[in-house]
Amino acid sequence: MPDSEPELDQEHRVEFHSNLGDLRDDIVRLGALAVETIGRGTAALLDRDLHAAQRLIDSDDRIDALTLRIEESCIRLIALQAPMARDLRFIVSSLRVASELERTADLMVNIAKASRRMYDVSIDPKVRSLIEDMSIEAGSLTRRAIDAYATDDEALASALDDIDDTLDDLQTSFIEAVVATQRASSSSGIRAAVQLALIGRYYERIGDHAVNIGERVAYMVTGWLPEHAALARVELRDRQGDTGSSGTFDDEPT
Repeated sequence: MPDSEPELDQEHRVEFHSNLGDLRDDIVRLGALAVETIGRGTAALLDRDLHAAQRLIDSDDRIDALTLRIEESCIRLIALQAPMARDLRFIVSSLRVASELERTADLMVNIAKASRRMYDVSIDPKVRSLIEDMSIEAGSLTRRAIDAYATDDEALASALDDIDDTLDDLQTSFIEAVVATQRASSSSGIRAAVQLALIGRYYERIGDHAVNIGERVAYMVTGWLPEHAALARVELRDRQGDTGSSGTFDDEPT
């Protein structure tokens, strides 16, 4: 009987790591679906295709269902296997990555809904070009984030924050172009300008979610998060007797 216990433990370990591999595959699959929505949503917007916009909105159920399955898998693995160290970080990080990807898809649903509200609007060529550029950059960032997760590439994960600057700059240029276009048009263009401004913000937020994924991948590999630096600062202030509980800042009038 004692001889069978190591074999049983080994079987459990093999099954556990197989489950971790399945979890990684599901996250990569979710990432592919999220990236796909970026291209589809942008095409629906620029082509003023109401049917394509509705199909994207409807397909979000599939992404939500996969996200739920991933969450349930993570909870089950933690509850039944009591993982430690890197395995635990991998599961917790996967849970967060799934959430970031689901939100990315939600942002493209928002863009699809915005495209329905302005289907009768002819988008200025410069604004249109910037939408295409933002879409390409958002898709590239998300793909890189998923690649970093799939390959445990901490260097790529850490670089995403700097890479995201390109998308931030594009969004700034986009808002400037929207404002300039609105000024040159009649007051009836205000509604479209508001929708376009929101669309630009949605693309920019997709980049932020990719950066968040990068932070989680870095944590998965190294065990460190940017929040750890904030925690260290709080602990230092607490030791120095400054709790920051007054709710005021040094440059605020008292």
